[in-house]
Amino acid sequence: MQIAQVIVDIPTRQTNNPYSYLIPDYLTDQVVPGMRVAVSFGNRKITGFVVAITDKAAFDGKLKPIDSLIDLAPVINKELLQLATWMADKTYSFKISCLQTMLPGGMRTKNQKRLIATEDSVVAAYPKIFHGQHEVDYNRQSLDNQSVTKVLELERQGKIRVEYNLTKHARPIMMKAYQAMLKPDQISGELAGVRKNANGQIRLLDILRQHPGETFLQSKLTAAGVTTSALKTGEQKGWVKATLKRHVRNPFLRPVAHTTPLHLNADQQKAVDQINIDVSDRKNDVFLLEGVTGSGKTEVYLQSIAHALETGRTALMLVPEITLTPQIVGRIRSRFGDQVAMLHSALSNGERYDEWQRINSGQAKVVVGVRSAVFAPLDNIGLIIIDEEHDSSYKQADNPRYQTRDVAKWRAAYNHCPVVLGSATPSLESRARAMKGVYRFLTLPERINHHALPHVSIVDMKTEMAQHQSILSNQLANAISDRLEKHEQIILLLNRRGYSSFLMCRDCGYVPKCPNCDISLTVHKDTHTLDCHYCGHKEPIPSVCPQCHSKRIRFYGVGSQQLEEQVRNQFPTARVLRMDVDTTRRKGSHEAIIDKFGAHKADILLGTQMIAKGLDFPEVTLVGVLNADSALQFPDFRSSERTFQLLTQVSGRSGRADKVGGVIIQTFNPDHYAIQLAKTQDYERFYATEMRVRHDGKYPPYYFTVKLTGNSPSENQTASEMFGILTFLKDNLSKQAIILGPTPKAITRINNQYYYQIIIKYRKEPNLKKTLDQILVDSQKKQRHGLQIAIDNEPLDFM
Repeated sequence: MQIAQVIVDIPTRQTNNPYSYLIPDYLTDQVVPGMRVAVSFGNRKITGFVVAITDKAAFDGKLKPIDSLIDLAPVINKELLQLATWMADKTYSFKISCLQTMLPGGMRTKNQKRLIATEDSVVAAYPKIFHGQHEVDYNRQSLDNQSVTKVLELERQGKIRVEYNLTKHARPIMMKAYQAMLKPDQISGELAGVRKNANGQIRLLDILRQHPGETFLQSKLTAAGVTTSALKTGEQKGWVKATLKRHVRNPFLRPVAHTTPLHLNADQQKAVDQINIDVSDRKNDVFLLEGVTGSGKTEVYLQSIAHALETGRTALMLVPEITLTPQIVGRIRSRFGDQVAMLHSALSNGERYDEWQRINSGQAKVVVGVRSAVFAPLDNIGLIIIDEEHDSSYKQADNPRYQTRDVAKWRAAYNHCPVVLGSATPSLESRARAMKGVYRFLTLPERINHHALPHVSIVDMKTEMAQHQSILSNQLANAISDRLEKHEQIILLLNRRGYSSFLMCRDCGYVPKCPNCDISLTVHKDTHTLDCHYCGHKEPIPSVCPQCHSKRIRFYGVGSQQLEEQVRNQFPTARVLRMDVDTTRRKGSHEAIIDKFGAHKADILLGTQMIAKGLDFPEVTLVGVLNADSALQFPDFRSSERTFQLLTQVSGRSGRADKVGGVIIQTFNPDHYAIQLAKTQDYERFYATEMRVRHDGKYPPYYFTVKLTGNSPSENQTASEMFGILTFLKDNLSKQAIILGPTPKAITRINNQYYYQIIIKYRKEPNLKKTLDQILVDSQKKQRHGLQIAIDNEPLDFM
């Protein structure tokens, strides 16, 4: 008797441990951990993940059998099953949530499986399954138990392949194809009967001789010189059989030219040598690669990846923004070709699944992607790279709230390989660990070919605004004119999308607010709407004040749309591109904008944070930062660090080639240490200064932190429950733990839910895990009354 341990798809504390289900006799030795199954749970039919196979059940009663298999092969491998258990414990989340997070989007929806025979003998031997076809849809209802068992055996033996045709939002692309029907010894006789000038038929037979039994897309045969009439003739004579073949989606829009490794300078070579030694020796050290902007970190990554591939292993590279993937993937594909796969949220479900399938089958050896790509089903990983490791996008905001860096370190330990954390402005936590010797420290202190860092000027906007009301200071406007005359390019950063921050009546002070959230609505002039960026509420822009009916209703603050409008008015001959969330909603829009600017088909690129990192445009000689204070305005202990990192990163986009670069930073706080030190890109002084601030305030990296957030439709209920949790924490944690709150969040109401939070700061708390787990168990009972509790281990902010 075999028993499957199944994590069912019900995210509660009570179902966080596996349930035992009997494996039917016909599935004995066929059900494997990592498969999904359909099971009965109470009066419902639900799905679940098989996490183990045993011969004993903890349950004394009669076990329910598995109803059916959803997968014919594991979709979660052994490594990721173990990772899900660790992640659930680390992030105070449910195992089922962690397992679902690891699947590509399309596989979480309804899908149809297709069986593909890899050998002719299989088709002939099992007519009840294949009906004489090399590819058939898998229909459980039409097969008896014996046939299902045989399908599973054949898949495990590699004699058939299982593919998923995603039926929701990602329908399979079927293309006309031709299957070779001739055996090699028949082709010479057929050639003898072909006219000498029938080139298409001769070419077809030649291809069939070289690839017996294969199925070819018509487009590929046409490209190889086989005419349509030759295919018709071949079909009539029985050489080939017309069929349909599933087309694997290619997310790469265009081919790239092959490149060879570049010559490394001494610092780059030292970094590559140390990383390669760890790859060869299978050590799971963590390297912090700190290199100034333009110092050649990407080439270090590329040559380290090449070494991992040479040792027969795979590589994973993560980047923080979708906008970086076109340039980074282009460079990696130019070095490693079709071995590269890409994973990010801008891909369709179908593309993401096809890329996942290439990785899972071993066809792709190098994966590049954003945060979720850390779960790519790579085997035998030899190197993991996290570029711009300081970036906040590496922390998942929703359950499971994982930190990508921690997941990468776990996978590195499992695979016995190094992790490389790269940045010009490392997070204070990573740099502190490097200083203590927990991470190995590598530096690239100079730009490639000793190019100078750009000259940075700071403009005090208090003085500027007193002289004239304009988004652009005189100094920045003059610099833009100068670069346009020289046919050089400009990047302008404004970290706020929309047309303006808010609308206000100048007579009564009325400001339109979201009906669902405690936040003012943002003006979007292109859609003529007021939008809430938290819940998605939209309403028309009023022409008169709804409160006092005055017509003196005005826009306040500046958004990226308004900046674009002013730049076009002030520089009418300039070609302007805007890159923000609103202009990059459509598929391929990121790459289209980057390609257009990279080809110098635009003079000015303006946008939000997504243009600040990693992009490399040799003709950019001026960067303007229009609201350097935006991050400093937030009541958060990381505000200074984020400001310094953003300014340093965006400054590094200027003067990356032979031309001298310049940066102009507009600010109302010119004397703030984060802005002054970003001017000289002096990370060392910033690190020392900020570490003193963190020490005095008892913040990370000197203290560990946990954030507990409670929310419900009733503010009184939320506050009352959070004060109850405060009492429980005080009773169970040591006196050394610092507990702050409960307090309302900075935006208390979001989507008609009221949010309160508690912050715990600690150095050593042996009872913390047990205490927090108990809070989650208790909170499950209160969910019936609308209250939800979330725990964020090492949050990125306290807001």
